[in-house]
Amino acid sequence: MDLSTLTAICKIQLELSGVHEGEKVIVLSQGNERLDYADAFLAAGQMLGARMFHMRLPPPMPASGAWAVGETGLAANPDAVEALKQADMVVDLIFLLFSEEQMAIQAAGTRIVTAVEPADLLARLIPTKELRERVEVGAELLSKAKVMRITSEHGTDVTYKIGMYPTMSEYGYTDEPGRWDHWPAGFVFTGGADDGVDGQIVVAPGDVLLPFNSYVRDPITYTIEKGIIRDIRGGLDAELVKSYMAGFNDPRGFGMSHVGWGLDERAKWHGLTQFPGGMGMELRSFYGNVMFSTGPNNELGGPNDTACHLDIPMRDCSLFLDDEPVVLKGKVVVREMQPAKAA
Repeated sequence: MDLSTLTAICKIQLELSGVHEGEKVIVLSQGNERLDYADAFLAAGQMLGARMFHMRLPPPMPASGAWAVGETGLAANPDAVEALKQADMVVDLIFLLFSEEQMAIQAAGTRIVTAVEPADLLARLIPTKELRERVEVGAELLSKAKVMRITSEHGTDVTYKIGMYPTMSEYGYTDEPGRWDHWPAGFVFTGGADDGVDGQIVVAPGDVLLPFNSYVRDPITYTIEKGIIRDIRGGLDAELVKSYMAGFNDPRGFGMSHVGWGLDERAKWHGLTQFPGGMGMELRSFYGNVMFSTGPNNELGGPNDTACHLDIPMRDCSLFLDDEPVVLKGKVVVREMQPAKAA
């Protein structure tokens, strides 16, 4: 994407995020990654009269091959964290989520937006106020519920006791102090009580394994008791999941993390076939998906900060809050959460 087009969509993002004249905005990058994004955000912020700065960290050390969430180049640089805490907004181009450093920055009142997906996807899924309204309807419903049940024709039947942890909404921009969001995004989620998730989840062919960025080929059956995955069975995909999780040598990776559903009708289930280089945000957001996650819940204020994390968006599931249907076989049935045409 040419720089002028990228700058134009970054300007829309910053406008939605409330950036205005005189605000201090820091763009955070590392090494040579997404320097075109950094240039575009810097130019866009200058157009809005903001005081723009670019903090560029050294390249990350060679990875072990696993996506270790919560580990960032800021951990060894407290001076950089302090500088970021002084900003009104941080544009995160490196992915800070689940890190202690991000939580400290947010606690200081700095709002954060992460942008690491391919530029063409950012352009196609530019946030909208209408999407935000529908996501916030979902968040309100979720925040009032005590029990979530998920079922499917493939054999999923799992119950989450909820209400212990806060409800989170992601709609792709942030205009509130201390709030984080991810561009693009369109979903709501919360966490089950630490010992309050029980049942069976069957991940079916066509469901998605993230961060593998792959579609499931044969069923994976998870057995969950008191918030812990006790058994994973199936074919090759199940073996890959078990091997990946075992590689962290951390039993906390078998805890249940967040759970929720997607609400962006523009996001495509087949998105990985078009944008294989991203982090799968389109797959987390596609309309009517039900996504469960394993591993850390510190993002919600929980005690589990393991680096072992999987997000698994599923199709054709039904989701109930206190026995009231929200999603039925992959279709959102609450009118206020449906896009205008569907409603």
